[in-house]
Amino acid sequence: MNEPASTDSSLSVLRRFARTREREEVCDFCSAEIYPRHEHLFETDRRRLVCVCEACAILFGNQGDAKYRRVPRNVRFLRDFRLTEGQWQSMSIPIRLAFIYHDSRARKDIALYPSPAGPTESWLDTVVWEEIRSLSPELQRLEPDVEALLINRMRRANQGDEYYLAPIDECFRLSGLLRMHWRGLSGGARVWEELTRFFLELKSRGV
Repeated sequence: MNEPASTDSSLSVLRRFARTREREEVCDFCSAEIYPRHEHLFETDRRRLVCVCEACAILFGNQGDAKYRRVPRNVRFLRDFRLTEGQWQSMSIPIRLAFIYHDSRARKDIALYPSPAGPTESWLDTVVWEEIRSLSPELQRLEPDVEALLINRMRRANQGDEYYLAPIDECFRLSGLLRMHWRGLSGGARVWEELTRFFLELKSRGV
């Protein structure tokens, strides 16, 4: 006959279960379990992303006071959009990967680029940016805080540059991938594999 489990072994099982539960993601509002690819709200007062279930995203993201803005899920690949080399150079972004969005609290457009230290703000020539926006109906419809122009100019010359209207959480996910996988001075092979995979997935979702 099997002997009953000892108290120590029972506690060990409970600890392992607790650690597993801690790793599961839950809605920040109702504590319901959520999938790894879940909805986000942008809290305008605190300028942060909030992880939520679909029900809370609908409930809180559609309120008139706009304390929370629901982050869109759709990605739009801008097939016909281009920046000239002169426009890009005048924006003074130090690497060829960046995203630009409108911060409603700061009341200005902000350019960020991924770096090993995390998303880093770059000075943005507002005159040039307004000129670019004026020539693109898609950019004129960017939702403040939650949607950005994502620029990928790191591809080979024969592949061309890529431009997306992307949810802001995807832009920060890109920054997280670069920060997590960057090694040494050049980043290492792994980080470029991750960036390539990210943009292939993003393009497959683009409409």
